[in-house]
Amino acid sequence: MNKNKHKLMCAGLVIAAATALSACGEKAAEKKPGQTLASVNGEEITVLQLNEELNRAGPAVAQQEAARKQLLEALIDRQLLQNEANKEKLDRDPKVVQAIERAKALIVAQAYMQKRVGNVPRPTKEEVEAYYSQNPQFFANRKTFDMRQLVVATRDVTDEVKKAMDGAKSLEEVAVWLESNGVKFQRGQLTRTSAELPPELSQRLLAMPKGQLFIIREGDRSMLISIADTRESPVTVEQASAQIEQFLFNKKNKELAEAEVKRLRSTAKIEYMNQPGGAAPAPAGGAAATAAAPAEPAAVQADAGAGAPSSDAAARGVAGLK
Repeated sequence: MNKNKHKLMCAGLVIAAATALSACGEKAAEKKPGQTLASVNGEEITVLQLNEELNRAGPAVAQQEAARKQLLEALIDRQLLQNEANKEKLDRDPKVVQAIERAKALIVAQAYMQKRVGNVPRPTKEEVEAYYSQNPQFFANRKTFDMRQLVVATRDVTDEVKKAMDGAKSLEEVAVWLESNGVKFQRGQLTRTSAELPPELSQRLLAMPKGQLFIIREGDRSMLISIADTRESPVTVEQASAQIEQFLFNKKNKELAEAEVKRLRSTAKIEYMNQPGGAAPAPAGGAAATAAAPAEPAAVQADAGAGAPSSDAAARGVAGLK
């Protein structure tokens, strides 16, 4: 089975599982004549069901016909599984019921939010150009850092290793020292732009001379890094416009979703009870807004990685970025 077929089969078995499970034990809705595509032990599979799966899978136009056949078989497989689950009364299992209720709540909440913020206009050309101009470090003044690294276990970054790095003139000298002292390491190379790194880290790297050695720790591993080169790598507004437009569009959707949750909270009566360990209430616009709002990309990407740094990138720095 090729990857596309496997993907479509998985989609057919998994997508809309909550909807299928929520119907367990319920009387099947009447089907209009001509809509039935298959019957599985008396349970009908309709054109509407297949079209829904096609919309979710989103196959290319050239693969539409093959996708229809594969997804129809997937729907038959899913119906067989659902029938067996009904026989074993799995739809009454408390964990299954809880999962169905959670999925239903998320779907309804997302539908409401889509209705409220679903008609957000696309950013204008002027807004895109303004974002480009206001963030030259991501685009016009973008820099690329070429780095070499030796990855070692954090426990092995002893005072002796630090002393060896202080006295070394190159990363290769450090590698020779590590080998001679029985410290295991792996070599690596990484290239990152000032658009992918937090501004503070980019400024520090720009201030470092070529060949500068430094250490980045990340959990149980550490990177002994040397700057091999720093070069100009600007991105034009034409190259970045599509990604900036999408970034601003997602950002606006998220802001509107958070504002709506805040509005609802301001008019609701919310009482916190039985909080474990005196836990503080969640801030407004938390999980509900996250579930309902369109996801915001971690960074605006354009031509080999131009973009705005994400909070995750800010926390990680260059650690582990190979």
